[in-house]
Amino acid sequence: MEAPHSSPAHPAAESSLQLPVDSPEQMQELGRRLAKLVRPGDLVMLSGELGAGKTTLTRGLGEGLGVRGAVTSPTFVIARVHPSLTGGPALVHVDAYRLGGGLDEMEDLDLDVSLPESVVVVEWGEGKVEDLSDDRLQVRIHRVVGSTDDDRREVTLTGYGERWTSVDLGAAAG
Repeated sequence: MEAPHSSPAHPAAESSLQLPVDSPEQMQELGRRLAKLVRPGDLVMLSGELGAGKTTLTRGLGEGLGVRGAVTSPTFVIARVHPSLTGGPALVHVDAYRLGGGLDEMEDLDLDVSLPESVVVVEWGEGKVEDLSDDRLQVRIHRVVGSTDDDRREVTLTGYGERWTSVDLGAAAG
C-alpha cells in the first residue's frame, strides 16, 4: 500500500474540530470567534448546502474583524471587499457558486493579490481555490435538509498546512 502524500492543492490536515450550532445567532457568534484566530493572508473556504449558514458565519467574521459594510451574500457580484475600520485586515468575501472554471476564473478576481493583506473567505470554493494557498481553513456546515424548521448544524473546522498547526481551533468553540 502506498503511503499517503500531500500536495499544495491537498496539504495534510493539521487539525480538525466539530461543533454543534443550534441557531443563526450561534453561527454568527462562531464567525466572531473565528475572527480572533484568522490573520492577514488567511484563506477560509466555506461549504454547505444552500441556506446552511455560510453567509451568516461570514457576517460574524466581518463583525469580529471590524470591517465596513454589511456582509451579505456576494452571489451576483461574485466578490465584495470590506475594508477594516480598526486597522486590521480587510475581509474579501467571494461566492464561487457560479464560477465553473476553477482557478483560471478565480485568477480573474485577483484574489492572489488580495490574499497577503486580507482574510479571503470563499463560499463554494472546493475544487476551485485550493491552489491559492498551501494553508487554509476549511469550514464545512452540515444541516438537516428537507422540509424542517430545525436550525441545528454540525460545523467541521479543518486547518490545512503549516499555518494551522499551532492554531487552537478549540478557541472557536467558545
